[in-house]
Amino acid sequence: MAKKTTRAEENIQAVEEALSKTEYFIEKNQNPILIFIGMLVIVILAYMGFNQFYLKPQEKKAQEQVFMAEKYFETDSLNLALNGDGLYPGFLDIMDDYKWTKTANLANYYTGIIYMKKGEYETAIAYLEDFDGDDEMVQPMAIGAIGDSYMELGNPDKAVAFYLEAANVSTNDITSPPFFMKAGWTYEINGEYSKAAEVYKKIKTEFSKSQEARDIDKFIAHAEGMIK
Repeated sequence: MAKKTTRAEENIQAVEEALSKTEYFIEKNQNPILIFIGMLVIVILAYMGFNQFYLKPQEKKAQEQVFMAEKYFETDSLNLALNGDGLYPGFLDIMDDYKWTKTANLANYYTGIIYMKKGEYETAIAYLEDFDGDDEMVQPMAIGAIGDSYMELGNPDKAVAFYLEAANVSTNDITSPPFFMKAGWTYEINGEYSKAAEVYKKIKTEFSKSQEARDIDKFIAHAEGMIK
């Protein structure tokens, strides 16, 4: 009588067959696999070397150079902040001279805000879109500034989309409520009062401790009144 094969034996046999196939594949493709591993190691080492011996020194230099542009920005000396003063570089130079650094990336944000203040909204949008931020305060401000620029360009539909994105990208009581308010105002400009009321109610329920929530009832009442 033939011996019955147990489930455990079947599993062991399947594993052995899989291992045999893997060993055969590795043996057959040994050279390509070794070449791939070698290339992967080279790429990793190149990245580590680039980061350690180029990017970090560049980052340090950029941080040393950018402080004056930031000071000019704080005092609304926009042209000096943008182009430098002859001794210290402006944000445009920082972006050119220290590519791939965090400081150069942040310079995109400052440059976008400067062009927005100068009334050059399309240029502002281009720089703000190039800014790649993950800071929970700066990133919403950059996205919201794109919304402001579109409002100035007479495009409230795009503006409200960016206001909502700015409000939701980093949910907090500091940046979210102001951008939800701007979204609400923009909806009202468009005559979309039900959407405006919905946004205002969101401020009331989810950001009740924010400054915007203090007078939010009157905005809700106004929007709902306009619906009727």
